[in-house]
Amino acid sequence: MLDTIIKIEAFGPNASSSIDEVFARIGDIESKMTVNADSSEIIEVNKRAGKESYKVSPDTFYVVKKGLEYSRLSQGKFDITIGPLVKLWGIGTDKARIPRPDEIEKALELVDYTQVLLDEKSNSIFLKKEGMALDLGAIAKGYAADEAARILRENGVKSGLIDLGGNIYALGEKPDGKLWKIGVQNPFEPRGSSFATLEVADKTLVTSGIYERYFEENGKRYHHILDTATGFPVENGLASVTIISESSIDADAMSTMVFSMGLDLGTKFIERQKGIEAIFVTTDRKVYATSGVKNYNFKIIDKTFGQEDI
Repeated sequence: MLDTIIKIEAFGPNASSSIDEVFARIGDIESKMTVNADSSEIIEVNKRAGKESYKVSPDTFYVVKKGLEYSRLSQGKFDITIGPLVKLWGIGTDKARIPRPDEIEKALELVDYTQVLLDEKSNSIFLKKEGMALDLGAIAKGYAADEAARILRENGVKSGLIDLGGNIYALGEKPDGKLWKIGVQNPFEPRGSSFATLEVADKTLVTSGIYERYFEENGKRYHHILDTATGFPVENGLASVTIISESSIDADAMSTMVFSMGLDLGTKFIERQKGIEAIFVTTDRKVYATSGVKNYNFKIIDKTFGQEDI
């Protein structure tokens, strides 16, 4: 599901049936928004690019609308029309390769969030240019995590931990009343390896970084976070960005967006956002945390990393 491993812990009288409901809901979201299947609502929108609009479910319309908000907010550094570029590189598939400059140039001409038209009345989406393609890979998991938390809450579950392949949602406190201790992803190790810990309740942690999907060619690593200006993987000295927030859809989009913005612009942006914090890790293992991270008992447990002042 969602091309990742999903783990859900829930505590309470309705925990077991709630977890079944959560998995069904995540499957429903994936079937609407995936681009890695024979059909989905997003695939149908993409097929009609430059020709006609396509009516989608309220779920898909909401996530696309949210994605466009972040595309505008970042002035296109985060762009949900990145589909042609993602497909061209094929990172995370067996077709991964370095595209030719002319291929990149052609794909970049199709990456433009301003060419997406939404019709609120009919819930329809139209991509103005033929060949354009939406890709919700940087935001759909966040929506799924929020929906998982909503279902657990509505079923009376007051304590739980949702892990959608590194999109973590800590629901309430632990059953013993203590805060959840969550590991912060080490961007130089496989998923699940931590370099630091935080203590949280009713918060989500989402990390974007160079460890997730990549391939190597001639000794160089090419990761999956693509720069909408160059068409190549983002190279700005960052290895990962972890966002702490109450909303996982926001944290998911922001982790990719802020990674693309870089350390300086990224920290300034996060400091302006209410209730949102970030941890930046550079490729030389330096750690930078925004001002509110200290409120979560942030501790570096891998001494090969060193914290710096912003």
